Amino acid sequence: MIAQTIQLALAPVFMLVAIGNILNLLTSRLSRVVDRARVLQDRYAATQGDEHDMVVLEIRTVDDRIRLIGLAMRLLVLSGLFIGTTVFLLFLEELVGTEIRLVAAGTFIAALTLLMVGLVLFLRETQVAAASLRIPRDYLELHRKI
Repeated sequence: MIAQTIQLALAPVFMLVAIGNILNLLTSRLSRVVDRARVLQDRYAATQGDEHDMVVLEIRTVDDRIRLIGLAMRLLVLSGLFIGTTVFLLFLEELVGTEIRLVAAGTFIAALTLLMVGLVLFLRETQVAAASLRIPRDYLELHRKI
């Protein structure tokens, strides 16, 4: 019977590995964004006029990205905790002999929901990042034939 429980627990454990990989990716992105925020904060006091406005706009974008990454990471960590709870409940059911599969199913559904919302936030952060990296049309000089 324990062998069946181990087999049943494999899917949530693979999901936990995937969440760990996504968290690693988000941590890398957060590190780069925080580095950029520090550079912008140093430039903030040294700029004026249009250049200052551009720095402020980029600081706002960086702040949005930090917020989105942080929230995504919190949801993914919660998802991981729910997956751990699911595995715990599966083994507890086997060891104690009580019927708690519905509770385990509920924690797994909660984990999946948190994972999906975290992934949507990650998608949103990548959209914000991509939008901020767009080259201004003026720099493209599209009116010129080169």
